[in-house]
Amino acid sequence: MAPRRRSSRRRSASTSSSSSSSVVSDVPSVVSSDWSGGEGLGSSSFRSTLGPVLLMILTPCWSIIMWYVSSELGGDFGKFVTMSLSDPYLLYKIWPTFHGPLSYPAWFQILSFMSFQLLLMRVVPGASFSGPTTPKGNTPVYTANGLQCYALTLAALVAVDSLGLYDISLVYDNFGHVLSCLNVFALGFCLFLYVKGAVKPSTDDAGTNGSFIMDYYWGVELYPEVLGWDVKMFTNCRCGMMFWSVGELCFAKHSMNAHSGVLPLGVWLSVTLQLIYVLKFFRWEMGYMCSMDIQVDRAGYYLCWGCLVWVPSAYTSHAFYLAANATDVGPWTGAAIAVGGWTMIWMNYDCDWQRFLFRQTGGECTILGRKPEYIMARYTTDGGEEKTSLLLLSGWWGVSKHAGYNFVI
Repeated sequence: MAPRRRSSRRRSASTSSSSSSSVVSDVPSVVSSDWSGGEGLGSSSFRSTLGPVLLMILTPCWSIIMWYVSSELGGDFGKFVTMSLSDPYLLYKIWPTFHGPLSYPAWFQILSFMSFQLLLMRVVPGASFSGPTTPKGNTPVYTANGLQCYALTLAALVAVDSLGLYDISLVYDNFGHVLSCLNVFALGFCLFLYVKGAVKPSTDDAGTNGSFIMDYYWGVELYPEVLGWDVKMFTNCRCGMMFWSVGELCFAKHSMNAHSGVLPLGVWLSVTLQLIYVLKFFRWEMGYMCSMDIQVDRAGYYLCWGCLVWVPSAYTSHAFYLAANATDVGPWTGAAIAVGGWTMIWMNYDCDWQRFLFRQTGGECTILGRKPEYIMARYTTDGGEEKTSLLLLSGWWGVSKHAGYNFVI
């Protein structure tokens, strides 16, 4: 039995009356051969200049503010606002890099972590996986070893701490400097990617938007590589997502030290659920490498700074705050949090997996025990080539588009 196809309302004529299969839909648009080119981004000065500039100024500041409020003000953002109104130089005063030494420990922590991830990306075996082919005919190829690298990273982190080689709770103590140095690294790395894309792009899926600001913010290359390492997999997965778990364990160790070697239940629940969530991500990593984040977004500030700085600062903020401000959680409350958290993680994973399975099999699969319904959308590139895309309408995707985001929230 063939997968069920649902007709698009964009087309008025039907060529089939079958209940199990209906007309293939046509998407009445022409898709650019460079789908990452940012067409329309320059339609207004706000979107092409002012907006990116504001984001590139405010987001690094916000990463430091979140750390300071959690570590020094007990999470009281209102107090920070009051302090800022009375001292306009407050942000400068709290920014770690502007005062004291150059924070060699922070650079050691950052570069050791990144070097280890680069090593794992290169030496850990895994199946070869081909991502979606771009309209220009380039197909990114990855080594599907994310789950193995995740396990090895956490095992190595626990080992170096348990053997007394390095106290991982120092990451918590030095986290302000870590974020400050990550900002410096990310801003410099994005500039490097801009120059590399302009001088020696890895593929012809590259080009300028006609503005340095937009090129720096949005990126020049779609799939850049450096010495054989895929930049997006490195920044998004092996730095951002991997540090999410590494940071959680480091902050948990600090909490244990502060509570006589006992990890509070609330911290344990928060850290454990987030470790499971990141485990889910690496189980689905190749699905992520087929997502629109990877297919469309170029490697610039928007994507790379976000994964190198925003993920380590914002996504770990719960555990960072709880490490020093944990409150008592009763057993029944803890059980409810555990069951609810696990359920939401599974539902989020199942939503992503349904789409990934559907795309990988071309619809020749079952979703919730039934053949899936879908739209087969046809489109034409500006080169005149006709292509098709399958849009899932069964399972979670029959409830709403990106239903998994609801479970994350």
